Amino acid sequence: MKIALLGGGGFRVPMVYDALLARSEGLGIDAVSLYDIDAGRLERIAPVLEGLERERGRRLARVASEDLDEALDGAAFVFCAIRVGGLEGRVIDELVPLAEGVVGQETTGPGGICFALRTVPVMVEIAERVARRAPGSWFVNFTNPAGLVTEAIQPVLGGRAIGICDSATGLFRRVATALGRSPDAIHFDYFGLNHLGWLQAVRDGGRDLLPGLLADDERLASFEEGRLFGGDWLRALGMIPNEYLCFYYFAADTVAALRAGVEPRAEFLRRQQAAFYASVVRTPEEALRGWRAAREEREERYFAEARAAAGLTGVDHEADELGGYEGEALALVDAIVHDRQRVLTVNTANRGAMPFLDGAAVVEVPCAVSRAGADPLPVGDVPGHARALVEAVKEVERIAIQAALARSRRLAVKAIALHPLVPSVNVARRIFEAYAAQQPELRDWQP
Repeated sequence: MKIALLGGGGFRVPMVYDALLARSEGLGIDAVSLYDIDAGRLERIAPVLEGLERERGRRLARVASEDLDEALDGAAFVFCAIRVGGLEGRVIDELVPLAEGVVGQETTGPGGICFALRTVPVMVEIAERVARRAPGSWFVNFTNPAGLVTEAIQPVLGGRAIGICDSATGLFRRVATALGRSPDAIHFDYFGLNHLGWLQAVRDGGRDLLPGLLADDERLASFEEGRLFGGDWLRALGMIPNEYLCFYYFAADTVAALRAGVEPRAEFLRRQQAAFYASVVRTPEEALRGWRAAREEREERYFAEARAAAGLTGVDHEADELGGYEGEALALVDAIVHDRQRVLTVNTANRGAMPFLDGAAVVEVPCAVSRAGADPLPVGDVPGHARALVEAVKEVERIAIQAALARSRRLAVKAIALHPLVPSVNVARRIFEAYAAQQPELRDWQP
C-alpha cells in the first residue's frame, strides 16, 4: 500500500514518516511518495528520514518528487500538509491584525481567514488532481485551517476527505492523565469546529467524571488547559475548552502580551526553520539529531503568547511522543484498513451530529471510523454561548471559501468583518488591504 505525503519537505514530515515506519507491517504500507514544490526542502529532509530508517532498522520504498501526478499515482491514502505562501505568509497573517489591535494567529480570526483565502484555491486544485489520479484514495487533510479547508474540498472528494488535528485528542490525553485513567477506557463528549471546541463530559459508563475534575483545582493545575483558563472560568463554563479558545476568551490579553514583546509564533518559526533548512549535515545521524533539537525547541515555545496572556511563565507544553497529528493519521488509516469501528475525533461533514448546523457543515466531533469512512456521533444539546460562537464562525468560514473561489475582495472583507474577534467593518477593510498589499496571491482580486 502506498502513502502519498503532499508537503513532503515540511519540518514535521519526519514525525509522520517515523510513525509510518513503526506501523508499516501492521498496516501493509510498503511505499511512500514525498511531493513538494521546493526541491531544496525535499533534499534537506531526506537525510533526516534516512536517519530514522537506520535507527529503526527498517525502510520503505521512498521516492521524492516535484511531480504531483507521479506522487499520487497508486496511492491508497494521501496525507496533505502544505503551507501556501510559506512561513513568510504566516508572519504577515499574524502581524497585520496585531497592528489593528486584533488577535494575530495562524488559524484564528483574520490570520486564519487570510491563510484560507490563499490556500483554498490550491487545495481545490489538488483535490481535483486526486480525484483524477487516485480516485479510490482517502484524503487525510492536515492543511490549516483544517476544518475550513476540508469543507472546501469535500464537494470534490466527498466523505473520502477527512480533516485531522491533534489539539482535541491532546486535550483528551491530558484530561485522562489528570483523572488517573487510560484515555482508551473512557469516552470524551466533545463538540465544535477545528480549533473551536469544548469537552462537555468525560463518560465512564453512565458516570460523568468531568464535574469532579472541574471541582479539583490541584488536578486542573496539572495540565495545560487547566492552567490556561483557570479553575474559576472552567467551572463557570462547566466545560473544558480547546486551547485555541484562549484567543477568544483572552483576546485583549493576547494582543497586549504580543505588543509587550512576546515573539509571535510565526516569527520564531520563520527564524528557526530558515536556520534548519540552511544547515549542512554530513551524516543521516547528524541530520536526525539536528532535527530533533529543532523540534524540541519548537515544542518548548508552543503557545507562548497564550501562556503570557494567561499570566503563566516558563514551559507549559512538552512534545507528545504518544500522539501528535501523525498518531491521529495512523489511527485513521488503521480504522479504515482494518474496519475497526474506532471512535476518533476528526473533521467531517456534520450529518446531524450537531442539529443546529446543516448536514454539509464540516465539524470536529467524535466519529465512528471504519472502512465506510467517518460517521459522526450525535452531540445533543450544547450551551447557547457555544452554539452561537460555532454558528458565527461557521458562517465566516463559508464566506471565506466563497471569497477564495471567486477571488472577491468584497466577500473577503465580509468574512473578516463578521468574525467575532474583529471590532469593526473599517478595521476589516484595513486588514484586508494590508494583506492584499503584502500577499501576492491577493493583489489582483476583484472588487
